[in-house]
Amino acid sequence: DYLRLGVETLRAGAEGTRHALDLARGRGARFVLASTSEVYGDPLVHPQREDYWGNVNPVGPRSVYDEAKRYAEALTTAYRGRYGTDTGIVRIFNSYGPRMRAGDGRAVPAFVTAALAGAPLPVAGDGSQTRSLCYVSDTVAGIVAMAAAGGLAGPVNLGNPEEMTVLDLAKLVIELAGSGSGIEFIPRPADDPARRCPDITLARAMLGWQPAVPAADGLHRTITWFAAQPA
Repeated sequence: DYLRLGVETLRAGAEGTRHALDLARGRGARFVLASTSEVYGDPLVHPQREDYWGNVNPVGPRSVYDEAKRYAEALTTAYRGRYGTDTGIVRIFNSYGPRMRAGDGRAVPAFVTAALAGAPLPVAGDGSQTRSLCYVSDTVAGIVAMAAAGGLAGPVNLGNPEEMTVLDLAKLVIELAGSGSGIEFIPRPADDPARRCPDITLARAMLGWQPAVPAADGLHRTITWFAAQPA
C-alpha cells in the first residue's frame, strides 16, 4: 500500500498524527503512537534497541513509510515536550495473524495463500534475510499495556525476539499447511532489511510484557483462518 499510495502515507503520518495529537491534547487523553520497526531501516545494530537511531534511506522506495513514522515519532515527542501531552510510542515489529489481507504484500499472507493453493511460495533473494514474527494477540496485549502505563513515553519495542530467516518461514508454512508447494526465488526489493529482531528488555521491565504465542502455534491459527475463507 505504501508503494501505491506514497503521498497519502506521508500525509497520514504527518497530518493524521497531528490531528490525533490535537484531539488527545484537547481531551486530556493519553496518546499512544503505533510506530514501527521500519524506523530502524536496514539496521547496522543487532538486535535493535530503542536507543539505536537507525539506518534509513530518506529517498528510497520504502522512505514514504519509514519517514512518515519517524516524523510521527518526532511530532509525538514534541507535543509531549511543549504541551505536556501524555504520550507513548511503541515500535511494532512484524505482526501477523487471522484477518490479514491475502494480497497485502507481506510475507505471511503471501506464503499462506500460496501454500493453500499448492503454488510456489515467493521468497525474495536467497531467503537469508531475517524477520521476527509476533502474533496479533501478543502485539495487542503490548499496546494495551503501553496505553495503561500513563506517563511512560517510550519508545518501546513490541515484537518477538525469536528471529528466523524468510526461507525457514516459508518452509514452516509449507509444513504446517500440509502443502506440496515448492519455493520460488524472486528478486529482492530495494532497501529490504537484512536483519530484523527486537531487543525487548524495556518492554519486559516497564510493561511486564513479552510474547506468549510461539511461531508454529500462531502460524497454525493463521493458516486455519485463511483455509476457512471463501476463495
